[in-house]
Amino acid sequence: RGHVTRVPVMAARLLLCFALSPLAAAAIYRLDDKPGLGPEFDGIGGLSGGGATSRLLVNYQEPYRSQILDYLFKPNFGASLHILKVEIGGDAQTTDGTEPSHMHYEDDDNYFRGYEWWLMKEAKKRNPNIKLVALPWAFPAWISGGENWPYVYPDRTAFYISSWIHGAKLYHNLDIDYVGIWNERSYDRKYIMLLRYTMDKMGLEQVKIIASDNLWEPISWSVLHTDLSDVVDIIGAHYPGTVSSSNARKTGKKLWSSEDYSTVNNDIGGGCWARILNQNYVNGNITSTIAWNLLASYYKELPFGQDGLMTADEPWSGHYEVQSPIWITAHTTQFTQPGWHYLKNVGHLKKGGSYVALTDGKGNLTIIVETMSHDHSVCIRPPLLPFKVFQQNVTFQLRGSFKQIETLKVWYTKFDFFKNSSKFFSQHSDIKVVNGAFSMPVGVDEIWTMTTISTGKRGTVPQPPPSRSFPKDYKDDFNVKIPPFSEAPNFADQTGVFEYFINYNDPGDHVFTLRQVVTERPITWASDADQTISVIGDYKWQDVNITCDVLIETANTGGVFIAGRVNKGGELIRHAEGLYYWIFADGKYKVTNDLPGKTVLASGKSGTRAWKWHTLTLRIQGDSAYGLLNGYPLWKDVRVAHPQNGWAAIGTGGFELAQFDNFHVQAG
Repeated sequence: RGHVTRVPVMAARLLLCFALSPLAAAAIYRLDDKPGLGPEFDGIGGLSGGGATSRLLVNYQEPYRSQILDYLFKPNFGASLHILKVEIGGDAQTTDGTEPSHMHYEDDDNYFRGYEWWLMKEAKKRNPNIKLVALPWAFPAWISGGENWPYVYPDRTAFYISSWIHGAKLYHNLDIDYVGIWNERSYDRKYIMLLRYTMDKMGLEQVKIIASDNLWEPISWSVLHTDLSDVVDIIGAHYPGTVSSSNARKTGKKLWSSEDYSTVNNDIGGGCWARILNQNYVNGNITSTIAWNLLASYYKELPFGQDGLMTADEPWSGHYEVQSPIWITAHTTQFTQPGWHYLKNVGHLKKGGSYVALTDGKGNLTIIVETMSHDHSVCIRPPLLPFKVFQQNVTFQLRGSFKQIETLKVWYTKFDFFKNSSKFFSQHSDIKVVNGAFSMPVGVDEIWTMTTISTGKRGTVPQPPPSRSFPKDYKDDFNVKIPPFSEAPNFADQTGVFEYFINYNDPGDHVFTLRQVVTERPITWASDADQTISVIGDYKWQDVNITCDVLIETANTGGVFIAGRVNKGGELIRHAEGLYYWIFADGKYKVTNDLPGKTVLASGKSGTRAWKWHTLTLRIQGDSAYGLLNGYPLWKDVRVAHPQNGWAAIGTGGFELAQFDNFHVQAG
């Protein structure tokens, strides 16, 4: 990996093709700017969030973390993304975890929680021109007074979102370019109008509104027939299948695929991405496409594992993988920029595949051709209707200002699904344009970029460390006086938010702890559990010894747990099984086979109470388990029929404050 690949046979093939006379039976495609230009190109992006998809990235050590960021954002290196979209954290489960809100409570204000601020700054550091998009999935409970609906008090919600945008600028010098409404959920006309009004009052007039990050309808109809037309700048749809609605096109607004891809990043995932990057515009007049997700940096057994443009899910080893979607992205992003324009005469190739052409209006031209076959370009959604692609010969005629072009740079990708010898983003000899034309053969499952831009590069770094399992002996005492991030390494919150905490009331051994801080059920996006839980470790773990100091902060009704073999997370967290060892403030304990606590395997008196530190120890060995309290046996000989493996976890009995310290897990 990391070399500019030259293929002698292919080079020879091209030299033959770029001769004076076109290939026999070559279909002719005319590229001309004389009739005027097509729509403005808004860029290609990646989405961090929706949710917690970049969770493990921050825990990577240097130089590996910077290398990953370079592959994503550094111009002329890897994906060279034009757009970074992030979740506005709302304290709730939003696919693969929770992301913290900047306002857990109404009187709370903290613009340093989580990692999206850091990620946006790292992106800007590499590419100052990158566009930033923000979108909420969930909201803290105080927004609606306890109802699961963010539009009960639309002025309050508008203030909350506008405050996040203002905080990005005030505390991080980040200018947010676009903001959305509520991911894949209902929009509210009054709220959208109030959001525009509130942002303007706060000096955020430059921030544009995307609506509604769901389907093309009914938002397109609303923009056509109501005053939303005055405030909505972009119609954003998710997974449009490369098509747009008639109403959406009639609005005259820019059309974005504001979330797309969501496919495992193997070569078929790369083929999916190649096809939709071209055909979203060819079929749907869509001028921006954003991939969910930016980076698969979460435990791969969570929902939609490895659905990122690349994978970085082993901070403990430093291992990461640069998969084909990174290089497919580069075919477009390294040779175009937002503000360029599509040409009007682009479309489908006669024997399958598609081509687009873009220009900066200053003489530069970039042509991208893809010939992905059906079975090698299936995305996770929506269903893909049958089609066929054949090897073919093509001739491009350059007219208008492009007729003066004499040479074009060439970058090439060939998917090989049979011998596993695919070649991604390799540079070839320049095309000689003769009398304003050039011809070439195009095979199946190929991507070609022909361009006047000469700065393209396949970035290189030393090979990252080899893959390694999560450490079998892992401990964290949370003694970090000035933590770089609000969350402890490798813990993946699945309901609730667990943050570093300085316990000024404890003069002893528990000054620095990890605290669960969400005290009311948020306005949810997914099916959050009724308990809070954060998972950690290796999903393959079977036999474990888990020890943790715990502090219940809610008298009478409070409770906490440690757990092993937790077998579900993300949107499925409500149904997680495992072995859960609970203690409660009313002096009782129980052992359950499920997170909701309905399948009770053992129970009894523990003498535990709130505001006193207790040490819990859980030992699971084969099909049997026992538990210690403060070093003494409390229960034993509990049979564990299932599950057979899973993560370790900590959590609380409800949305309540509780603290954890001196976590230690030993596996095997």
